[in-house]
Formats: sequence, C-alpha cells, structure tokens
Amino acid sequence: MAAVSEAERVGKAAVAPARANAPPAAQPLQTGMFGFGALLLTLSTITPAASVFIIGSQVIAQAGSGAAWSFLIAAVVCVPVALIYAELSSAFPLTGQEYTMVGAVLGPSWGFMALGINIVGGAFTQAVTALGLALYLGVAIPGAPMLPTALVAMLVATLIPILNVRFNALVTGLFLAAEMAALLAVAWLGAVHMRPEAARILMHPDVLGAAGNLTRAPVSLIVLGAAGAIFAYNGFGAAASFGEETHDPRRSIAAVVLWALAITVAAEVLPVLALLIASGDTPGVIGAASPVRAFIALGGGPFAKVVSLGVALAIVNAMIATTLINARQLYATGRDAVWPAAWNRQLTRTHGRFNSPWVATLVSGALAGAMCFVPLATLVVLTATGIIGTYILVAVSALAGRATGSTDHGHYRMPLFPLGPILALAALVAIVWGDWLDPASGRPSLIANLAIMGGFALYYLVFLRGRRAFALRGPEGAL
Repeated sequence: MAAVSEAERVGKAAVAPARANAPPAAQPLQTGMFGFGALLLTLSTITPAASVFIIGSQVIAQAGSGAAWSFLIAAVVCVPVALIYAELSSAFPLTGQEYTMVGAVLGPSWGFMALGINIVGGAFTQAVTALGLALYLGVAIPGAPMLPTALVAMLVATLIPILNVRFNALVTGLFLAAEMAALLAVAWLGAVHMRPEAARILMHPDVLGAAGNLTRAPVSLIVLGAAGAIFAYNGFGAAASFGEETHDPRRSIAAVVLWALAITVAAEVLPVLALLIASGDTPGVIGAASPVRAFIALGGGPFAKVVSLGVALAIVNAMIATTLINARQLYATGRDAVWPAAWNRQLTRTHGRFNSPWVATLVSGALAGAMCFVPLATLVVLTATGIIGTYILVAVSALAGRATGSTDHGHYRMPLFPLGPILALAALVAIVWGDWLDPASGRPSLIANLAIMGGFALYYLVFLRGRRAFALRGPEGAL
C-alpha cells in the first residue's frame, strides 16, 4: 500500500505542474505497423534459435536430459507471466515498457527499479549476445575472433534500427525465418536419430557426474535449470515497446504477447526434446561444453556449418530487435525528463525520414559496445537473474492495478485473476531462493541486480522526486 500511495501522491501531484513546466515536446514516433509486424519484432527479440543453442546448452549441461522437464516447467511458469504482461501492455502500450507500467501503478521509484534492469541489463545482454556470436560463426568461418566479431555485429545492430520500424520488421522477419529453419533442422536430426529408449531417457533423466559417468539427475538441478529456461523464453513482454508504433495497440499488443509466448514454447521445446531423445544418455553430448553444437555435429560438417550460420543470423537478428527496444526505452526516459535537459532533447529526436529515435539508438548501441570489453563470465553473472526481478515487479503491479483501478482502461483482462499473479510470484520467489543458495553465480547475480535496482530508485528519490519537469508521459502527455 505504501507504494500505491506514493504513486497517487507523487504521480498525480506532478501532473498539473508538469504540463505547465514540461520540457520541449518530444518528437513523436510514427504509427506504421499492425500487430503482425510487432509479433515479428517480439519473436526476434526472444530469438528462439539462439535461446536453444546458447541458453539451452547451458540448461542441458546443468540438468542433463532433465532439461526437457526444465523447459516444460519454465513454460508453465511463463504462462501466468504472459497473462500479466498482456493485461499491463493493454493498459500501457508505451515505449517505456516495464518502467512505465510499474511506475504508473506502484509509483515512480518502483518504476525506476525496472528501468535500471532494462537500461543496464539491456546493455549487458546485448554484449553477451554479441560475444556469443563468434562461437557459432566460427563453425562456418573458422578463426573468427570474438571481440572484433562482437563489435562489428554491434555496429550492424545499431545502424539497421535507425531505419523505419516497418523495414526493421521486414528484416527481422526474414532473419526469423532462417532461425526457425535452423530449429526445424535440429528437430529433424533428432527424429532421424531417435532411440528406442526415448521414453526412459525422458522419464528417468541423467546428468553427467563429477567422475564423468551418467547419474540420475536430481530434482534440484532440474528446477535450477528451469531458471535458465525462463530466460530462454523471455522477451514476449517486449511487445509493449512497439505499442506507440502499432495500430490499435490496446487491443493488438495483448494478443502479440500471448502469441509470442505460444510460438516460442513450441519453437524451443520441440528441438530440445528431439535432441534429448536422440542423445540424452550420451556423455559426449550432454557433457560437452556446448551440447547443442556437439549434437548438430552428428549431422556432418556441412550440416553443422549451415545450421550454425542460421544461428549466427538469429543472434544478429536478436541484437537488432533488442537495440530497437533499448533505444525506445531511452527515448521514453527523455520524454519523461529523466536526465538533464540537453540529454532529454537529444534522446527524443527522431529521424526526419525514418521517424526512428536515432540518437537514442546510437546511444544504446554505444553502451552495449562498451560492455563488450567486460569479461564474458562477469557479464553472464550480471545478467543471470535480472529478468526475475522484473517479473516480480510486474506481477505485483498486476495485483495493485486491479486493486486501485489504474489498469481498468485496458482492453484485455486476464482470466482467473488473481490466480496468475499469485502463482507467478510463488514460482519466482522459489527461483530467487534457489539462486541465493548458489554462491558461485546465483547469489552474486542477485546482489548485483539488487544494487542496480536500488541505485536507479535512489536516483529518482534524490534528483527527480518533486521536480516539476519530470512526469511519466505517453504520446499525448502526462499519464
């Protein structure tokens, strides 16, 4: 209740002065897409192929053939989360995404916690993706150096998003077709090599033991692997970022969120299941540094090169889509007058021909490029649990939004409320507890993300609270 009262006290009190003392009007984004275009961009953000090949490999290495259950558990957890995002996105289809949703419902200080994860975590995630590109590009182009490859990819992923959002939807749609083909190829390879004992492999999963032999996978590792699988599905909530550029967003964006999760689960679970039923008790695959790469090698050199090239294209596609989102997040902060006035004016500038927030796009690309110089192991730790904090904030916002009526203007209402948010919070708290019990990476990641969230909330409380220029805004002014 304290957070809600802050929203009423600070948010509403700031609206009237903000209209009179607002910074120069932001140059608006152009409505140019329908829901299908937003769906292509959202799926490209999730990038199912890269999720399977990179994150899926980590889950398999951790949970062995129990990774199949990890992905299924994660899918169940993500259903209520997607329903939450659908309802909040219908009420707030704005470029600020979680920052605006949470801030409008719980109060600006809570919204700034989400903003910290999105801005800082977004740059970290982009860097991890860019550095991981060399891993798969190296199969088709041997000897591709990691850092130069990452920086070139970041340059491409920064320049393309400056173009018109409809053009970006077309480009990412073509790349998306290539990555879906790569996933189908993995599923086909698994079907060809299907083992008679497939049911046993799935019902009695194994994991590689310390001595290099296969042992029964404990439930704890399967549940811990579910945290990684949730990250593999993550991105369906990004649909809200394109709401201001989509026709009739209050009706269409909720559907985009739900379709994005459904397609993602199907696109990721099928190849993972196919891989595991074909090689789930093979130490050379599930014990490899990259199990999915080891598996596609069974298809022969040419097959592995073609599939790896498809994954490389998927990674670039994800980087383009993520830059689009990160840029619009920065654009929203400039419109809300979060930064010094000169910075706000630049971040809200749009391209005269393409109507894209081109300055914000360049800034987001530069931030991600700078993060490429941070050691990859450090980046992985920093990004591991940020999304869990965001999910908790939006779940609490869904509950508070219904209680205060702040989301009543949305077109979509989730079924069986409040079951979805309660189930999501229970699952997320369990995952947080599991991460805290992991001193190697889980606990440091939690601490790092809490520090980021706290730092951004402190920035709001010290520099922005009570300032007349700051207010949460949409295209038509203060919310």
